[in-house]
Amino acid sequence: MSLLLRSATDIDGATVDVRITGDVVEAVAPLLPEAPGDEVLDLGGHLLLPAPAEPHAHLDKALTSHRAPNRTGDLAGAIEAIRAIAPGFTHDDLVERATRAAYEYLANGTTAIRTHADLGAHTGLRHVRALLEVRDTLAGVVDLQVVALVSAPWTPEEAAATTRALAEAVELGVDVVGGVPHIWGDRSAGLELSFAAAARAGFPLDLHTDETLDPTAQGLRELAERVLATGFAHGATASHCVSLGIHGLDVARATAAAVARAGVGVVTLPQTNLYLQGREVPVGAPRGLTAVRALLDAGVVVGAGGDNLRDPFNPMGRADACEAASLLVTAGHCSTREAWLAVSAGARAVMGLPVPAVREGSVARFLAVEAESLDAAVAGAGSARVAVVGERVAASTRRVVRWGAPAFTARSRP
Repeated sequence: MSLLLRSATDIDGATVDVRITGDVVEAVAPLLPEAPGDEVLDLGGHLLLPAPAEPHAHLDKALTSHRAPNRTGDLAGAIEAIRAIAPGFTHDDLVERATRAAYEYLANGTTAIRTHADLGAHTGLRHVRALLEVRDTLAGVVDLQVVALVSAPWTPEEAAATTRALAEAVELGVDVVGGVPHIWGDRSAGLELSFAAAARAGFPLDLHTDETLDPTAQGLRELAERVLATGFAHGATASHCVSLGIHGLDVARATAAAVARAGVGVVTLPQTNLYLQGREVPVGAPRGLTAVRALLDAGVVVGAGGDNLRDPFNPMGRADACEAASLLVTAGHCSTREAWLAVSAGARAVMGLPVPAVREGSVARFLAVEAESLDAAVAGAGSARVAVVGERVAASTRRVVRWGAPAFTARSRP
């Protein structure tokens, strides 16, 4: 059995039929004959786009903003809030919220998610175990990668516990090693802990990097230099990289060139960083985004995502790649095409996943959006979406609008 997509419009504007067999695009042509056993899906009026991926989520924190509001609205306030409620996260609570959030992403067309799992003295392995269970349960529906997120230790005892927990997380089967070096007292030591663990295990590395407007933060450049010096070949990603956006253009371009040479991918996260950053600057506040244009011009693989989903780090978010892409257009000054490629091809590339395309032999991961243009699709104006995973429809959504008389009639005054 195959899935035959009829009359879809690809990202370049060509109207084609697409046959998918198994996990692969078997044929693409202006008109394909229907074969026995084909399941036919009419996509007339739909754009067929490479499906988005979420390259940086926190499913263990998702859907908790109502439990602990961020009193200051900044990163320190978010960390304080999440640490206050994390002891109350049971295994079942973590699994339920993460699963619900993953399905929310899928309903909007996201078929792959890389989620960080807090790891440290304050959580132990509880978050890791829960997200590994969700990963295994959703296998075949959503491609889920779990990152062991090493928290900054606050005491020597926490430092020892964190090192042990990271080793155990690798043994349990996480997919990626992570960390937050920029909030360590010794940033180089924070980088060393995660980098060395990833190198020993042969795992990819995905670090929260320079999520700060501190102009002295050069963690991205340090990571690139470390990759180049060691020949680290397992895949390295730097997420956030906010400080790069306030460096002078010469520094930003030099850093971007080093990152490109090292093959380090960068993930920008506009929703959360626009929310958290710049609150201490009352006038002319910076946007809190990385230097997207300098990175793209240097040839760096840039992915984009939503980061936090209605938690103390970002009380908004709708698990929709269109939200991240539209913010890249409006706040990051990307073209619409650049923005969509950041949430799809770029996001998948930094995750080490094959990039889908409407061509024979490509992996079949697509999002069909009912829209007249890519602008309309990214703006979220499409009234219908279909997520295609291999030869099956993984999710479909449709908005129903009824125009008519109001449900009640106001009485006249006596």
